[in-house]
Amino acid sequence: MSEVIRTQALCKRFGGVVVADGIDLTLIGGQVVGLIGPNGAGKTSLFNLISGAIKADSGSILLNGAAISNLPMHHRARLGVSRSWQHNRLFPSLTVLDNLLLAQRPRQGGSLLGANPRSDAHEKSSTRERAMAQLEKVRMTAAAHRLPTDLSYGKQKLVSLARALMNDGDCLLLDEPMAGVEGPAYDSIKTVVRDEAASGRAICVVEHNISFIKDLCDQAVFMFAGRIIQTGTIDEMVRSPELTELYFGA
Repeated sequence: MSEVIRTQALCKRFGGVVVADGIDLTLIGGQVVGLIGPNGAGKTSLFNLISGAIKADSGSILLNGAAISNLPMHHRARLGVSRSWQHNRLFPSLTVLDNLLLAQRPRQGGSLLGANPRSDAHEKSSTRERAMAQLEKVRMTAAAHRLPTDLSYGKQKLVSLARALMNDGDCLLLDEPMAGVEGPAYDSIKTVVRDEAASGRAICVVEHNISFIKDLCDQAVFMFAGRIIQTGTIDEMVRSPELTELYFGA
């Protein structure tokens, strides 16, 4: 599989707090990487740097070999960097379906000016079909016309995942998708992650659920104090005295 994301010597600080300290990370198409570590380790900050929510102080980010470090967040999304958030960030006054329709990324180079009404109507129909297809993946088609606030937290997580899937690019960043999720919703998320990786996407997951990381991830990356401490399998990390002390408990 080919390299999708590469960060090189990525650094970011907020005053005296270092959230990224020379991060080198590679995400490969078809693989799932689990990003683990204690709270405050810099995991979500790394997602923010890759997706463009915050700008790095130094270092570089490559998407399919092209530099994206200086691009705004919406431009990176159009190029295929998709993510979910720790908190679902769904629009409470919009239906589930409308939340997904708003997430459809415009085609790179497209324009809202001078649109052809016939092609515009076709595009809207196509986007709606795509949104329903994503809801079907997470088994939430029955909730398409409901408000997110009517749903349980676990089902809102499924909607958040479906919204991230509206971007069909090569990179998918999932920030704690399993937090507060159990039962059928848990199984649905696991299935979707497996299927999206099998389709060739590079997936990185921030997650505290070690069983999820062990079951689904090709490798785990341990972060602490803005640095990558170790890369390997969960079993290797559990056997590490240093990581046991830092995260897993003595």
